[in-house]
Amino acid sequence: MLKQSESAFYLDGIKYQSHYFSLPLNYDDYTTTPDHVSVFFRELVKTENEDRDLPYLVYFQGGPGFPAMRPCSNSGWLKRALEQYRVILLDQRGTGLSSPITIQTIGHLDPNQQAEYLSHFRADNIIRDAEAIRKHLNIDKWAIIGQSFGGFCSLTYLSMFPDSLLASYITGGIPSIIRHIDDVYHATYQRTLDKNSEFFARFPRAQELCDRIADTLLDNKTVLPNGQMFTVEQFQQMGICFGMAGGPEELYFQLEAAFVEMNGKPELSYGFLNYVLGQQSHLTNPLYAILHESIYCQHNASNWSAHRVRNNYPQFNHHKGAPLHFTGEMVYPWFFDQLETLKPLKAAAEILAAKSDWPNLYNVEQLKKNTVPMAAATYVNDMFVEFDFSRETLRSMGNARAWMTSEYEHNGLRVDGEKILSTLISMAEDIKAIQ
Repeated sequence: MLKQSESAFYLDGIKYQSHYFSLPLNYDDYTTTPDHVSVFFRELVKTENEDRDLPYLVYFQGGPGFPAMRPCSNSGWLKRALEQYRVILLDQRGTGLSSPITIQTIGHLDPNQQAEYLSHFRADNIIRDAEAIRKHLNIDKWAIIGQSFGGFCSLTYLSMFPDSLLASYITGGIPSIIRHIDDVYHATYQRTLDKNSEFFARFPRAQELCDRIADTLLDNKTVLPNGQMFTVEQFQQMGICFGMAGGPEELYFQLEAAFVEMNGKPELSYGFLNYVLGQQSHLTNPLYAILHESIYCQHNASNWSAHRVRNNYPQFNHHKGAPLHFTGEMVYPWFFDQLETLKPLKAAAEILAAKSDWPNLYNVEQLKKNTVPMAAATYVNDMFVEFDFSRETLRSMGNARAWMTSEYEHNGLRVDGEKILSTLISMAEDIKAIQ
């Protein structure tokens, strides 16, 4: 294992120290598979605590396929964490500065090589990376915090290496550990329909504007600023914002300004088209599109679950004259036909969608007898992580306590992180007190 550290810098009373590790691509066969990935993390500590022997807290980002936050101030959940921890912001493998996955970095591989390489970027290997780093740093135990998919990673950590953990804090990220992926998407589509109803009831003009935009896309060739054709399916994907506090409002304000007059004829404005392009994170973070469904797979194939299950909800299959409904975070095979930077990865995506030998991500028996204090914020109205499935998982776990609230959407940690983490730390301390 190679380790490299860069010079530190200071910002808002915090010391930022960058570290890089060279770790095995395939932990199950690293003696015969020489490939490695570079894994980056940034360690943060308050300047007044630089010389103190504080415990570590590792942050697992949501996604999959997105890097850890790049904080510019001592605020939010980070402010609370730094009161008692050194914080590690881990760029999960394939993201940020950790051997990032883009068409530039894997475009030289053939589809089978791409699929094989990408198959090593799920939560199990993310956790193995973290565990390898812990051992190298000679840290006896550390605490973890996981947001959304980061919470999925946390349950994998609790399954694989529970003896390495002081505590686990999870926000909006308690998955089902036993259900089939199709169950997940049935629940997600129902929740998305609820969010559509709320949005169109709240903004009376929104349906008219959305239908007008959809008709424009059906009747006219419309191109985004990157030269990509803009379709109704892509427009529907903008409903992902319904799961975030402030998202519906932002979308509505964009809808209001979607059209401009050109020589007496309305057309979609450049500003609106540029906004749409900016929301297509798959273009810059393809790992999300490629592996999102696999995060629900254990010894079974996804077979494009969201695409298949969608046929049970015809409201989402838009046609002219019907009211438009937005979808959400679902991933579809047409992504790899329409989105420019995903087109070269289509064959690999098809291989991974058919892959049925994904290993287990969770150890049900280990989680049942879990002794690590685990405190979770679960959001009743969460659009992405089904609340009923979260409760089901929590009931099957040992030493788990949940704060179940309708006060926040999925991005509660970003909106009110200091309060949320404070609450979770107090809950975990209560669990320790009665152990």
